[in-house]
Amino acid sequence: MTEQAKPGSLQLAPALRELGLEEYVLALEVDGLCVVPSEVHGVPLERFDEMVTFLLERSGELVGCPFDLEVGPTAELDFPDDANTLAEMTGDNGVPSQFLIQQLASQHRLFRDLAVNPTAVALTRHMIGGAATRFSSHNSFVKWQGEFGYGKNLGMHCDQTALPLPWGRTALTANANWCLTDYTLPGGALAYVPGSHRRVSRPTFPTAVRRAVPVEAPKGSMIVFHGATWHGAFPREIPGMRISVANYYRHAMVTSQEDIQGSFDKPLADDCDDPELFKTLAGFADTFPYNEQGEQIPTVRV
Repeated sequence: MTEQAKPGSLQLAPALRELGLEEYVLALEVDGLCVVPSEVHGVPLERFDEMVTFLLERSGELVGCPFDLEVGPTAELDFPDDANTLAEMTGDNGVPSQFLIQQLASQHRLFRDLAVNPTAVALTRHMIGGAATRFSSHNSFVKWQGEFGYGKNLGMHCDQTALPLPWGRTALTANANWCLTDYTLPGGALAYVPGSHRRVSRPTFPTAVRRAVPVEAPKGSMIVFHGATWHGAFPREIPGMRISVANYYRHAMVTSQEDIQGSFDKPLADDCDDPELFKTLAGFADTFPYNEQGEQIPTVRV
């Protein structure tokens, strides 16, 4: 149970009411996922165009060939044998058609601003808890046409799957997935099982695949979901690219994916829409993990 929502009550954090997010909170409670349109979260569409431009250029730098939004990579690509981990987890083996660009908050202010978007943070704190919510990672999924995708099991998983059972209702992780391009079923949309977060367990097969539905949303949308929600993705069947930014949040007592406390260039935190919030979510002032003696020790009485 989160700090804001209590059994038998309609109590919500003030930020949720101020931002008019009641219907999205309800979707999170019932379905474990909500889709927030651009007019609600307030990020202008031109910012999404800027992020796409940056990520296409960055993709070319990392891979070694240009990437085109209407085509994908402009050369044939080879992946390491173990690149498609979600497919391999359920016994599938095929050629992936996406990769991850990591540590985005270190690379451009656009992504730091996205990480502290008030709507994203308010919804995430509702699931995890206001005082406990921290950053875990800031990455981009760069995806193009490919018939295999994650394989026949759609890569179905839940983000907090590494944490031991039993889980409670409080999310131990949560995801704000920003659609930099349209999400459609033939375009390789996110797949999820509505209400699966209330099972508080890892996906079961073939149930997860049979009940999975696409999350279709226009460019500029933000898809927010609970860490226990069963999800994956459909393969992209049409030419072009699906690009997203996955801002992943965690409970303070859960290990982060990215070593933000240790490796992030801290002065960059001042270059964003809300520096103090960024520093709080980054855990810069957290007690743990410590790297020096921090607890008080006695001295010899004189």
